[in-house]
Amino acid sequence: MRAAALLWAALWGLLLPPVTADEGILHASGSGVPPVTKDYCIIYNSNWISIPKSLDNATFSTLENLTSTVLCNSSEVPSGLMKDKAVVVMRGNCTFLEKARIAQSSGAKMLLIASKPRLSPLSDNKTGFEDVTIPVALIRYNDIVDMQLTLGNEVNVTLYSPPLPEFDYSMVVIFLIAVFTVALGGYWSGVAELENLKAIASPGERETRRKKEENVTFTPVTVILFVVICCVMLVLLYFFYKWLVYVIISVFCLASAMSLYNCLAALIGEIPFGQCRIACCNKSIEVRLIFLAVFCIAAAVIWAVFRNEDRWAWILQDILGVAFCLNFIKTLKMPNFKSCVILLGLLLLYDVFFVFITPFITKNGASIMVEVAAGPFGNSEKNDGNLVEVPTERSAPHEKLPVVIRVPRLEYSASTLCDMPFSLLGFGDIIVPGLLVAYCRRFDVQTGSSSVYYISCTIAYAIGMVLTFIVLALMKMGQPALLYLVPCTLITSSLVAWRRREMKKFWKGSNYQMMEHLDYTGNEESTASASEQPGGQ
Repeated sequence: MRAAALLWAALWGLLLPPVTADEGILHASGSGVPPVTKDYCIIYNSNWISIPKSLDNATFSTLENLTSTVLCNSSEVPSGLMKDKAVVVMRGNCTFLEKARIAQSSGAKMLLIASKPRLSPLSDNKTGFEDVTIPVALIRYNDIVDMQLTLGNEVNVTLYSPPLPEFDYSMVVIFLIAVFTVALGGYWSGVAELENLKAIASPGERETRRKKEENVTFTPVTVILFVVICCVMLVLLYFFYKWLVYVIISVFCLASAMSLYNCLAALIGEIPFGQCRIACCNKSIEVRLIFLAVFCIAAAVIWAVFRNEDRWAWILQDILGVAFCLNFIKTLKMPNFKSCVILLGLLLLYDVFFVFITPFITKNGASIMVEVAAGPFGNSEKNDGNLVEVPTERSAPHEKLPVVIRVPRLEYSASTLCDMPFSLLGFGDIIVPGLLVAYCRRFDVQTGSSSVYYISCTIAYAIGMVLTFIVLALMKMGQPALLYLVPCTLITSSLVAWRRREMKKFWKGSNYQMMEHLDYTGNEESTASASEQPGGQ
């Protein structure tokens, strides 16, 4: 469990930023009756030309597929073939605007440039090409192939770019999942702490409870080592993503299956019936737990097989992810507020550095965190002036790190086609503050403070999430949620401890003092019984 925790800490994600380009929609219509329509992502440059905001003002043109040419020379295409049509060609050794001038001079109404690698912004310098007035857009080559297979050879197309929604309601679902997971994980940790205290108070159950205990306690030194391993793992993923992504997927399957089992076993244990057992290897095992283990393994295997099926696999990933976060929050124990401050503070710096500072270090100016979270490509495009060197195909897999809660975006826009059609929240934005919430809950149990720390910290987490979404909506780009969650939760917990005059105890933790007292009491009882025994004889 400790090894899995150290590995997963390196992958704690963020809300991922969208592609920084002008995104639009290619609306394609087939010639059948009734006509079949489908939308595809395009990238265009709004500084070159504007396109309609809705279909009401859009003009359709017949699509001419010329992907057998790159259109760097007018002699490549027979005269009259592009007249009054929307033309699609491949990328090549000439600039986008050079292609557009040739297409416009041949009478084309629109130029689409098919790209096999991922789409990138159209960044040519329009100086000297002011006469180019037709729309120019970049489209995925695979979408052109899909268009022919789905709509046939006679296709009419148009371009439009609907305005981005101010707020996507999928964020509400993300918010509810995150707050629910943090609150339930903290509560579960408190229940486990209460059972520990009852077992410690009863000498006969103390040893049995210790054998069952699977918690991992982080000391300040362990926390620092933990964060260092995070940094090393993230850098390794940045350079060796192509291979390590499958290692992470395998670890996720194993860890999430075990976490789902632990979560459901805790619920099943409260059911008083169906407790028949079978003997195996000198041990007695409940039959229902065997079926539960098979179910959890099957859930993880099904996700692994169908993980790229966007229509429903996200539901299974979210269930497994919530179970993983719950089990992590319950299992990993922070001994005191001091360790919480060190952990949350260092991971906040970790997020800020790898998101905002690394673009000044990397050769392509990209954030290491975003590259890893979004899935870097081995042979990225090299933009040298107006010429673009393009690989013939993607050199890296389409695999994404399964370390996020995913919810499909509910508001339709161009970004749902061009970017990932999901709102995302990294596991780290749940687990990291969740560890503090769990400590607050255990402190409540230890001191009998009526859940005031737990409730206050949970509310602070919810406020931090709302603040994250507000900034996200205002800035129109992904935000590192820990930047808002860490201050909200730490400051709130500190204020509650200061107001209750328990800051010293909260900072050092009452668990060690209580354990020492109980062990000392137990030793006194053992000594007393041993001294009384000879006299009784």
